[in-house]
Amino acid sequence: MVPALAPPHAPPQAEATAPYAADADRWRAVRANDRAADGHFIYAVTSTGIYCRPHCPSRQPKRANVRFFRLPESARAAGFRPCKRCRPDEMPGNLPEVAQVRQICAWIAEADMAAPLAGDLAARAGLGERSLRRLFLEYLGLTPRQYWDALRVARLKASLRAGEDIAGAGYSAGYGAASRLYSAAATNLGMTPATYGKGGAGADITYAVAAFDIGHVLLAATATGVCFLGLDDDPGFLTAELRRDFPAAELARDDAALAEQMATVAAYLNGGAPHPDLPLDIRWTAFQHRVWRALTTIPPGQTRTYRELAATIGAPGAARAVGTACARNPVSLVVPCHRAVGSDGALRGYRWGLARKRQLLRRGAWTCEGAAPATANVVI
Repeated sequence: MVPALAPPHAPPQAEATAPYAADADRWRAVRANDRAADGHFIYAVTSTGIYCRPHCPSRQPKRANVRFFRLPESARAAGFRPCKRCRPDEMPGNLPEVAQVRQICAWIAEADMAAPLAGDLAARAGLGERSLRRLFLEYLGLTPRQYWDALRVARLKASLRAGEDIAGAGYSAGYGAASRLYSAAATNLGMTPATYGKGGAGADITYAVAAFDIGHVLLAATATGVCFLGLDDDPGFLTAELRRDFPAAELARDDAALAEQMATVAAYLNGGAPHPDLPLDIRWTAFQHRVWRALTTIPPGQTRTYRELAATIGAPGAARAVGTACARNPVSLVVPCHRAVGSDGALRGYRWGLARKRQLLRRGAWTCEGAAPATANVVI
C-alpha cells in the first residue's frame, strides 16, 4: 500500500432536485422494486459484489451493504459486476447526455492496451475536449483517463480473484509492462498482485479496539501505517468490516502494539487535537486522493459542502462523486469526511451514522472554543 490521504454504507449525496437524486428516495425505490426508477440509478451490494437495477427481483440486501451509482459504468469501474437476472448494463438512460456518456465509456472499454486520447474521443462524439471532461466529471466523477485507469484496476482485481496468473491478469487488464502492473498494484491493491489474488494472504494486519462515549473505535494497521479506522456500537461489526477487505490476511488484535496510535485518536476525540495525524497505508484512486486531501485542509470546527469540495479540487460539477469518495474513506477521523455537509448545512449520509457525525462536528466546535468535552476512554 502507499501512504496517502474501498463497503461502505451509502455515500452522502450532492444536493439535487431530480427524481431519485437523494439516497433515501433511491432506497425506497429499491425496496418497492420500482420500475419507474430504471434509468435514474443502479445499486451495488458490497457483500456480493453485484450491481442491479432498482426493480431487480433478487433478494433485497441490507441497507448497510448498498451503494448507489448514477450509471452502471460507475459501478463496474468500482469493481462490481452486473446482475445476471436484471441485466443492469442494458438499462436505458433517462437523458440524452447519459446515453452519450455511456457510449463513450463503451469506446474506452474497447481499448485494449492504451488509453484512448481525449481528443480522439471528443471528436468521435462530436464534442469539444472540455465538454467531454465536463460530462465525465458530472456523471462519473472521473475524467476519461481516470475512468480508463479504474477499468484496468477492476479488470485486474477480477482476474486475480478468479485465479488467473499475474502475467495473464496484467496483460488482459491492459498493463503492457510488468513495471506498470506493480506500480498500479502498490497504489490500488495495497499489496503485490500475488498477495491480492490470495485475498490478502501474507498481509499482516494488527488491530486494536477502544471504547469511547461516541462508540467503539477499531484501528488497524500494517507495518507501513493505518489501513482502517471505523466507529460503531458493535466491535464485532467493525472486525467483520476489516475482514471483508482482507479475507485471507492475518489479523491479530494487539491493543498494546497500537497504543500510541490509539492515543492519538483519543486526543482528537477528547478535544485535544484538530485531527489524528497518523501515517497511512491505504488504497486510493486519483480522484479519491484529491477529495481526501481537501478534507484534511478543512479547519477544525468548520465544514464544507460537497459542492465546495468539488470546486476546491477543480471539478465543480462532481459534487455527487465527492460524496461517493467520502463514503469510501477507509480511515475515518484521520481523513475527516464527517466535515462534508449538504449545501444547506444539513447532514447527509455517514458510514457510521448521522448521530455520530453530529457528535464529531460538535467536538470540533468544542475544540475551537478551547473546551474539551468530558469523555472516557476504556480499552476493552
